Amino acid sequence: MPFYLVTGGAGFIGSHIVAELVRRGERVRVFDNFSTGQEANLAPVRQAIELIRGDLRDLAAVRRAVSGVDYVLHQGALASVARSVDDPLASDTCNVVGTLNLLIAARDAGVRRVVYASSSSVYGDSPTLPKREDMKPAPKSPYAVSKLAGEHYCRAFTEVYGLETVSLRYFNVFGPRQDPTSQYAAVIPIFITALLRGKPPTVHGDGRQSRDFTYVTNNVQANLLAATAPGVAGQVFNVACGKRYTLLELLAILKDILSTDVTPVHTAPRPGDVRHSLADISKAQQALGYRVEVPFEEGLRRTVAWYIQHNLVQ
Repeated sequence: MPFYLVTGGAGFIGSHIVAELVRRGERVRVFDNFSTGQEANLAPVRQAIELIRGDLRDLAAVRRAVSGVDYVLHQGALASVARSVDDPLASDTCNVVGTLNLLIAARDAGVRRVVYASSSSVYGDSPTLPKREDMKPAPKSPYAVSKLAGEHYCRAFTEVYGLETVSLRYFNVFGPRQDPTSQYAAVIPIFITALLRGKPPTVHGDGRQSRDFTYVTNNVQANLLAATAPGVAGQVFNVACGKRYTLLELLAILKDILSTDVTPVHTAPRPGDVRHSLADISKAQQALGYRVEVPFEEGLRRTVAWYIQHNLVQ
């Protein structure tokens, strides 16, 4: 039976990957420092996994985590464009040094493949849509730079050392367990909790900026496919739905789901944010067998239901 390591496995996306691996009966180890991840995210599967508390910046701890594993699904990172603008050094050490430590340890431990969670932010603000993997990256935030550096390290380790790696460029992932309380929280949990409280949500800019919002189940599927797909080592793939919605359209759909009508408050645009984002997902469909399992509006309904069920609107 293959043995999987999920770094950042107590986080939003990582915990969903862990749950699916457990559901499939796989052996799973989680490595997390719990700086942003939560033990509660792992509670339903805690007895079925091995958990190592450690930091990606600690090479000795990373070596312990990769020992004996076959596949690494590397979700561990310090996320958020806004956070990286506030503290670029932290983004670099966590995302770049941490990823390099992971690759070194995986190479030395004989890991079969590392799947790296990258970001659509590496494309920057090019007006060309949709974003294709062969486009020249143009990152405009420290976070985007750190994610692109991780991609380059992955490719280099494949070329130089023969360690198989696959990089997945995530496009605006959302779903249950996404934290709405952090000052760096993503837009969908912020909008949902504001509407549930009957408060006006804050929109940065005019609200006409668009995103390819992707329900987390699709990212889980992409990671598991990328771990074992033949002939894809060293490559990069977009993971998204291939459709884009403006923030105003997102807000209108949420207001319809919740049968509410709250007028948003507009503030200044955030530095580092891109204007439009849309993925071409044909490469992942052809090479990985990826498909959109949960479309955008269905994902929103599931997410809203989860927030209501877990009473995260107080």
